[in-house]
Amino acid sequence: MSTIRVANAPCSWGTIEGFGESVPWRQMLDELVETGYEGTELGDLGYLPSEPGALREALTSRGLVMLGGFEAVPLTRDGIVRERRERLLEIARLLAAVADVGEPGRPPWFILADDASADPERFAKAGRITGAEGLDASARRRFAANATEVARLVQGETGLRTLYHHHCGHHVETPDEVDAFLDATDPSLIGLVFDTGHASYGSALEDDGSVAVELLARWWERVPYVHLKDCEPLVAARARREGWDYRTAVGSGVFCELGKGSVDFAAVLEFLREQGYEDWVTVEQDVLPGMGTPKASAARNRATLRGLGL
Repeated sequence: MSTIRVANAPCSWGTIEGFGESVPWRQMLDELVETGYEGTELGDLGYLPSEPGALREALTSRGLVMLGGFEAVPLTRDGIVRERRERLLEIARLLAAVADVGEPGRPPWFILADDASADPERFAKAGRITGAEGLDASARRRFAANATEVARLVQGETGLRTLYHHHCGHHVETPDEVDAFLDATDPSLIGLVFDTGHASYGSALEDDGSVAVELLARWWERVPYVHLKDCEPLVAARARREGWDYRTAVGSGVFCELGKGSVDFAAVLEFLREQGYEDWVTVEQDVLPGMGTPKASAARNRATLRGLGL
């Protein structure tokens, strides 16, 4: 019996990075439970209840654990942490307030990412970034310093640890960009949430199934938490060939149901088991509002993982 537990997230129901909401939160949580998941993430601030008591009730009444909350911040901007301080702390305090729900002793992660809206050119070139299109040395230092400031703020005010989410359309997308970010930040302050789908699409390579597990192994010492997302290789190839932006690629299904894309999930799970990983994995099948069949896809994604021993 696997000791790895399986969660899903609001982005699989179309509530994703400010693009909008397609499924009411109560329905989303109910469907998440009905399709076999035991945990969730916060989603965009304001989607799930933002009053701690109401969020606690939403989780406990369904037997769910809160795994973390994602927040995108334009980390290249001077003074951004001071500017966003209250919002950052609102999210962190909300997560901390439900840290003992379902699994005491396993606090949620504060999941930090860059904000794609800060650089439309990066957003437009997601999935095909070259080394020449990365941040210069000064901007990389500012980016890492801002991420570190967020992590210190969150830890100091709530005790929660920050994980960085590498992400297509953002400034930490390619393997080399992840390497540079990890080299520039303190492991005791910032870990990495590893996302299999973003690893595949962000590598800007035709994926033979090996990309995710190779990168997971490469960054393993910084990875305490994993997102399971697949990448549809034909859509990814067309997106690169035709120059789609990130939203067009997502809306065209670049992140497909698990097992229908290029990610070798059997190899990923084998690696996790070999490392003695005994925490959570969170399924994310990013869809835009109104897109796809979220409940049916969640059920099929869960069945795929059961077939792999989860």
